[in-house]
Amino acid sequence: MLNVVVDEGSEGQRLDNFLLKLLKGVPKTHVYRVIRSGEVRVNKGRAAADTRLALGDQVRVPPVRVAERDEAPKAPAREFPIVFEDDHLMAVNKPAGVAVHGGSGVSSGVIEQLRRARPQAKFLELVHRLDKETSGLLLIAKRRSALVALQEQFRSRETGKTYAALVNGTWPVSRKVIDVPLHKFLTAEGERRVRTVDADHDDGRRSITLVKVVTQFTDFALLDVTIKTGRTHQIRVHLAHEGHPIAGDEKYGDFAINKALGKGEAVPGHRFDRMFLHARRLRFDHPSTGETIELAAPLPPECQKLVEALSK
Repeated sequence: MLNVVVDEGSEGQRLDNFLLKLLKGVPKTHVYRVIRSGEVRVNKGRAAADTRLALGDQVRVPPVRVAERDEAPKAPAREFPIVFEDDHLMAVNKPAGVAVHGGSGVSSGVIEQLRRARPQAKFLELVHRLDKETSGLLLIAKRRSALVALQEQFRSRETGKTYAALVNGTWPVSRKVIDVPLHKFLTAEGERRVRTVDADHDDGRRSITLVKVVTQFTDFALLDVTIKTGRTHQIRVHLAHEGHPIAGDEKYGDFAINKALGKGEAVPGHRFDRMFLHARRLRFDHPSTGETIELAAPLPPECQKLVEALSK
């Protein structure tokens, strides 16, 4: 028999989710079965799967057999550049090429590596996500109350998220709003993709992107892009839909231009082999104080050098 006291990291969590995290390797159907049978007790009483746990609650868990499985490789301990941190949350400047979490062929990401680097941390959870190829500001909650409050702000579109994007070609200055629905699907190979669809498409989700030209170069344009909705690959697909894909985007970009950038031919003497999309600004209300927090992350050196080369 296992007796667990609910700490700050699990406060407010549903009982089923709490048990699924606690009993890793136990089939989900079995977890729900022991809840329904009354074998799981919260403060000595029966509880339903959707019971919300409070700080200090005592959860009694019956003995269960965990299926044997191969030991997964442990995530390497890694800290990331800190932009902001207090007792409730932290913001890191994520480098390009690092996933935010493990899965889909990726053994570990930012969150697993941070947990490994901070074994004393009781709670670390991603507030939102960035594509692996995207660099920039990433929020991580250090308390469940902060996670819930911040995610609600993101859902209610009460946060300001601005990205720097370098796109191919000349962006029309008058094109400031892209309001085109997006549809997520899987390819035959099981790869996740997104495409634009008509407004009356049954599976299309309204998606709004605001665009401002920062600098127009001869063959590229540096944009400030603000998203009013947070759809998968939204910026990448919207900009490609307009005929100006992001430089270095291997999924939705221009293969020939990307190849020329990687060889140093598109901008003579300057090789560039990543996607030029960087989450540079983030604004939100602090989940505890209510104070408006505005964070900024400068362009990574490789992006800054490319911009300087284009300016010349």
